[in-house]
Amino acid sequence: MITAKTPFILKKIYYSLIWDLNNGNKEVFLTFDDGPNPDITPRVIEILDKYDAKATFFTIGRNIERYHDLFKLLIQSGHSVGNHTFSHLKGWVTPNVEYYSDIELANTLIKSSLFRPPYGKIKRSQLKYLRMFYSIIMWDVMSYDFEQNITGEKCLQNVIGNVKQGSIIVFHDSPKASERMIHALPRTLEFLKEHGYCFKPIPQRLSYLDAFKSG
Repeated sequence: MITAKTPFILKKIYYSLIWDLNNGNKEVFLTFDDGPNPDITPRVIEILDKYDAKATFFTIGRNIERYHDLFKLLIQSGHSVGNHTFSHLKGWVTPNVEYYSDIELANTLIKSSLFRPPYGKIKRSQLKYLRMFYSIIMWDVMSYDFEQNITGEKCLQNVIGNVKQGSIIVFHDSPKASERMIHALPRTLEFLKEHGYCFKPIPQRLSYLDAFKSG
């Protein structure tokens, strides 16, 4: 079952993670996972520029190695970047030492204090260790643009039907998600801009206190 809105109880159980960032301003935080991709990421940047929107890109180390100039373009365009591992590993099934090494390998390229676990799947032991070095960024709203059995319009409704002030929203700049994301992203920006929202990158320095304040 697709649940676009992160349940309140999950946020309370994992209170030390960053699920949203309600700082009292009418802001939302768009995020993009799994890039950079030379066919998709430039299109995302173009759409964001049109709406004067800044976002946070949780990038994969092996993609940065292939497309380093595109990674630099993200930063030069004023967007924030975060670590999404080097190899897109699933924490639940990866030994801890291997998982940490993969993340650190990615960080030699990304150099960010923000981390998002691929698939959102991570062990408690991994969370405890990684929180010493990273702000672990989850999400308040999932677009599900990677789900091939839903439409771009459903992806759009997943976002605009659940967004609130301070929401962290997940899209993907990946081939699997591109068709639905490209449909939903400009319409999301248009809708939220009409309702007075602005679009900010996630700051590089956060703590569990930010999660408490967001609530």
